[in-house]
Amino acid sequence: MSNLEEKFQLFEEKNKAAEIGGGEERIKKHHAAGKKTARERIHILLDEGTFVEIDRLVKHHNHDFNMFENRPAGDGFVTGYGKIDGRLVYVFAQDFTVFGGSLSRSNADKIIKIQDLAMKMGAPVIGLNDSGGARIQEGVRSLAGYADIFHRNVMASGVIPQISAMMGPSAGGAVYSPALTDFIFMVKNTSYMFVTGPEVIKSVTHEDVTKEELGGAVTHNSKSGVAHFMSDNDEQVLMMIRELFSFIPSNNMEDPPEIPTTDPIDREDEKLQELVPVDPNKPYDIKEIINSVADNNYFYEVMPHYAQNIVIGFIRLGGRSVGIVANQPAMLAGVLDINASVKAARFVRFCDAFNIPIVTFEDVPGFLPGTVQEYGGIIKHGAKLLYAFSEATVPKITLITRKAYGGAYCVMSSKHIGADVNFAYPTAEIAVMGPEGAVNILFKNKIEKEEDKQVYVDDYKKNFANPYRAATFGYIDEIILPKDTRKKLIQALEMTQNKSLSNPAKKHGNIPL
Repeated sequence: MSNLEEKFQLFEEKNKAAEIGGGEERIKKHHAAGKKTARERIHILLDEGTFVEIDRLVKHHNHDFNMFENRPAGDGFVTGYGKIDGRLVYVFAQDFTVFGGSLSRSNADKIIKIQDLAMKMGAPVIGLNDSGGARIQEGVRSLAGYADIFHRNVMASGVIPQISAMMGPSAGGAVYSPALTDFIFMVKNTSYMFVTGPEVIKSVTHEDVTKEELGGAVTHNSKSGVAHFMSDNDEQVLMMIRELFSFIPSNNMEDPPEIPTTDPIDREDEKLQELVPVDPNKPYDIKEIINSVADNNYFYEVMPHYAQNIVIGFIRLGGRSVGIVANQPAMLAGVLDINASVKAARFVRFCDAFNIPIVTFEDVPGFLPGTVQEYGGIIKHGAKLLYAFSEATVPKITLITRKAYGGAYCVMSSKHIGADVNFAYPTAEIAVMGPEGAVNILFKNKIEKEEDKQVYVDDYKKNFANPYRAATFGYIDEIILPKDTRKKLIQALEMTQNKSLSNPAKKHGNIPL
């Protein structure tokens, strides 16, 4: 065998050794748990044949605890770049078959390298997380690696989209990088996130809790609001990420991709004419309006299981990506509370950072009353949504379908905090409060009988429970028929397409946290 052949053979051997990860036995065990390997996940996620691996042969350099005797190529992380629908993305995937996917200084440097490349090239980063956390044998070097990654997460925030898919465990410091990214996806029954695990909790607080209850996909999607999406298996979560990418740009200097549609721009929907009930206390599903107006009636909902009194997500209107924020009258009457305010505020800020216009559907009776909300800081948390809408410079279009009461009217992208176009249905009610409450305050000394009260209530409804007074002041630009909603929204989006607005120069604002 010639020297040249030997060199090529060595090249092949080293590459094969890197691809096998923790070995066939560990891969079989991994598959038996219903999980794909790091490389399998990357190949499902990216366009076929586009993945280019970086740092395949990197090894750890730890001599402590006899670690130097076991130095697999790649050190448990697969990193590189490829394409989703022809668009460049950077990816890292943790290989649980190698040291439990734990983070060493070497594989932290692999992630840092693609984070730096992504920032230079203006392309998103996707992390496929499946890790036991910091590699204990490396001590502070592993922790330093985490902190270096966190710092880059923060610097990249609002510059390039950052997506985290939790496809296995993530504990301790490992959870903070995903928490700093824009969207977190989780897989039912196989992914977990927690700062301290069940054993530590039991020893400190004597609480008995399972991994699933403490930090599983259902918990973080419905109770904590840490995660945004939940899937049944690895393949599904990777397809959901691909779909999300069709709505968002590659960086903050670009617009989201436009997708031509055959859905007529002036399509009317007669069903909307009777969707909002005449009785202001009757619920209806705001998603019916959202689905009706969207291109091909498709709505990609974000955080569907958390704070369901507000609805957020993406649709397309005339081929353009649009962020949706909508009160949901079918849940808690669409009231704003702490969780809904924070959920919507973060989404508004994402859309604003990445040039995605925001359409707001408003039917809000106010903020949720009670000691739980007040002690929990509803003033501070409600102000987050107010801040986010007010700060946003992307096109903002608001449609009041029914109730717009009190401070909640101001907060929900009103004309006064910078909305460009404000529509209302004829069913809209814009007032400081509902008729019953207003009459109780205004005429409490004049009401002697229930019949008297009803006269005042009817009079208040006639004068205030409609959109016309707000329209006379120019606070509502146009009162529209429900069936024309799609056409009117698309017209407004076309009109605001070239909007140019800059907020006052400053280092950054001080959002109420």
